[in-house]
Amino acid sequence: MIEQEIKQFEHYFNLIRDYLVTYSMQVFGAILILLIGLWASNRISKMVEALMQRHNIDVTLTNFMSNLVKVLLIVMFVIIALGKVGISVTPFVAAIGAASLGAGLALQGMLSNYGSGFAIIATRPFIVGDTIQLKGVSGQVKKIELGHTILVNEEKVEITIPNKHIIGEILHNSFEYSLVKGEIGIAYHSDSDVAINEIVNVIVSNDKVAQSPQPQVGIEQFADSAVIISYRYWVPTTQIIETKLAINKQVYHAIKMADIDIPFPQRVVTLQKES
Repeated sequence: MIEQEIKQFEHYFNLIRDYLVTYSMQVFGAILILLIGLWASNRISKMVEALMQRHNIDVTLTNFMSNLVKVLLIVMFVIIALGKVGISVTPFVAAIGAASLGAGLALQGMLSNYGSGFAIIATRPFIVGDTIQLKGVSGQVKKIELGHTILVNEEKVEITIPNKHIIGEILHNSFEYSLVKGEIGIAYHSDSDVAINEIVNVIVSNDKVAQSPQPQVGIEQFADSAVIISYRYWVPTTQIIETKLAINKQVYHAIKMADIDIPFPQRVVTLQKES
């Protein structure tokens, strides 16, 4: 039994020795190719990243392209190294192709999101910091990933949207600001010009309100009991609520301090005497 194990060990030892003697230069060459490949792929990947950063290309697309170049170069050098030691890569390529087909069918939805994410990064219909609205959802873009996009609304709630639901949809982009609307009614005998000036001063004095586009204040309509003064202004999307509440409070106090009446709904009733 021991002699049989010794003979088996000698057999494998001789095989390894003969292989190293015969293919030692090929093995050394394969290792050298792998080392050069790792160094070259890392160097070229950084060059691609630096080139894209120099042209102000989106950071997500920059990272994706640099990593893709690195992986492709490593795979190429591995195939060359395997061929150097006499290992055929054809069966591996066929197996990878079959596995990729099966994985593609199983992960069709995920791949669709990745493809849509790549299209978003490449065409840039919006960037991080923009405020977008689509399919009844709106918010400021916090992060753009290959598979999904993350928004933050005025309530500080994060909304994750799969990228396949963005491409091909009607998209509203107001960039980093959102429009806020408000209105207040004044009595018909009050001076509307004074009311409008007071409201303009309140809005312009708020440091969170954008100066471009400029705030708009004017008469919206003539209601039954009051003249409706409407005002519109733009604020950062994540500061809508606190800014709107603060401005509404200041507008109310400014109107009261200017002795402008804010009427209650009124109804005139005429009594007729029977003759």
